[in-house]
Amino acid sequence: EVGHKEAVEKMPEKEFPRRPDLPSVTLLGTGGTIASRLDYRTGAVIPAFTPGELYGAVPELADICNLTTKKLFGVFSENMAKEQYVALAKAIGDEIADGADGIVIGHGTDTMGHTAAILSFMVQDSPVPIVLVGSQRSSDRPSSDAALNLIHSVRSAAYGDIAEVQICMFGPTSDRYGLLHRGTRCSKMHSSYRSTFRTVGDIPLAMVSRDKFTYLHRDYRRRDKGRQVKIDPVYDDRTTILYYYPGMSPDLVDALVEKRYRGIVIAGTGLGHVNKPLYPALERAVQAGVHVVMTVQTLWGYAQMYVYDTGRDLLELGIVPLDNMLPETALMKLSWVLAHTDDHAEVMRMMRTSISHEITGREPHNGYLIMQGGLPEIEEFILSHWK
Repeated sequence: EVGHKEAVEKMPEKEFPRRPDLPSVTLLGTGGTIASRLDYRTGAVIPAFTPGELYGAVPELADICNLTTKKLFGVFSENMAKEQYVALAKAIGDEIADGADGIVIGHGTDTMGHTAAILSFMVQDSPVPIVLVGSQRSSDRPSSDAALNLIHSVRSAAYGDIAEVQICMFGPTSDRYGLLHRGTRCSKMHSSYRSTFRTVGDIPLAMVSRDKFTYLHRDYRRRDKGRQVKIDPVYDDRTTILYYYPGMSPDLVDALVEKRYRGIVIAGTGLGHVNKPLYPALERAVQAGVHVVMTVQTLWGYAQMYVYDTGRDLLELGIVPLDNMLPETALMKLSWVLAHTDDHAEVMRMMRTSISHEITGREPHNGYLIMQGGLPEIEEFILSHWK
């Protein structure tokens, strides 16, 4: 006779010890399985979320803080949208009002950059760190980044000096340190690498390890429990990104106008360009009251539409460049701005006024470094530094 045992879909739980001398951190759950394991018999992912479950999975947390967990909702990150953004911003405000010394948000990695960006506008002047964290590989895998990401993010929320919305994930592919990325300047750059997140158009805010912080950026908002947070949880989802490609048809723009979209972010080529056949459709969109802005597909660099005739023509049509704002960040900000006003001049003033470094005056000379494998100097560097 062959028997079987029912799987118990629950992580081992131990009582989370609390100490009066440690800071208080709240972990808000959105559905990402930052600490989980796979039941190979059933195929089910068993999440750890309560303080006791997390303590059972990552006991080091008890030496860092007094941890409180609250599950707001359970969605895959691709299903994050207006409802979740608004609820998350309000929950952050509630935790700050209740005296939390820092906040960690467990989140799926696929759209973590979008959530970090919108929270940077919905939650302003935070007195404490707000740290989004996820994992590329589940906790049952030997190469998992889940536990260390959680340790780094909780340390950053509890003791870090950066009171902004930030993303905490692996720095290199090894586990030497994590990086803290500003919420408006970060993008997921690889589908599976643990070091998938990269700061774009700037350098990371800081390095974090188990025992220290190394601050890389001087310009950040510092922790100050006396500062009053501003929670502004509004969002208009009648916006979209139009990723330009050669031969794009004007009827795509016309369809957006017909469907009553209020804002279009163009990810243009080069310095911010699209083809001439789109001009009449874009002009019709602007005349219909649609707010159209320009970003660049290159991610690095600025929309400089005054350089070539193409760009100047678009400026005359009413297309407004957003300098080096990332396309995804521009989408999030435009959705937030349009929930405040539909006045075109005010929309464009707000879009071009930097709130959380979404636009920077210059990009650092040592920021744009793309290592191309196979080049002799790169191979030499890797052999000498990448232990």
